[in-house]
Amino acid sequence: MSQTTEATSALLTKSSFDLKKIADGVRLILEGMGEDPNRPGLQETPERVAEMYAEICGGLYEDASAEVKVLPSEAHEEIVMVKDITLNSLCEHHLIPFTGVAHVAYIPQEGRIVGLSKLARIVDIFARRPQVQERLTTQVADVLYDGPLKPNGVLVVIEAVHLCMTMRGIKKPGATTVTSALRGVFRTDEILRAEAMAFLKR
Repeated sequence: MSQTTEATSALLTKSSFDLKKIADGVRLILEGMGEDPNRPGLQETPERVAEMYAEICGGLYEDASAEVKVLPSEAHEEIVMVKDITLNSLCEHHLIPFTGVAHVAYIPQEGRIVGLSKLARIVDIFARRPQVQERLTTQVADVLYDGPLKPNGVLVVIEAVHLCMTMRGIKKPGATTVTSALRGVFRTDEILRAEAMAFLKR
């Protein structure tokens, strides 16, 4: 079992979200800025922010591996790809968003396939938590490759824009980060890999 799969199984529960503690922390941040958290406009902000984090980090208490439900199919052993899966995640270094798209491909083995919507669902579960793009890419690939689907290969490419690069620090609007994870034949077969990458350009 990969480290990624082990991490997936160590799920939090909804009760792990302490909304009061988060709201108290937001009040401290506002006070640290010199703001008055009790002034009109900010009075309900801490609670709103706490609820927001519970929503956008909800993937922490969802099991992505449970989405890998194998379906019987005709013997299709060529590339299956879902492109342009939108994602919104939270940079764990600065707690501000990064957004983009994921492209997920796999090659079925022995007629085992997974519902196409499940690929998008898996991306969503791993994205909705404090993340780094590199780990997000690896987690999506591993949960598909190591699970019951047992594909011949998995390829995941994520393209994202990080607000920690565009609105702060180096401030480079338009800079896009691209990451990939290759498993099985996509790692060893250059022709298959090139075919999959060509799909991304269409």
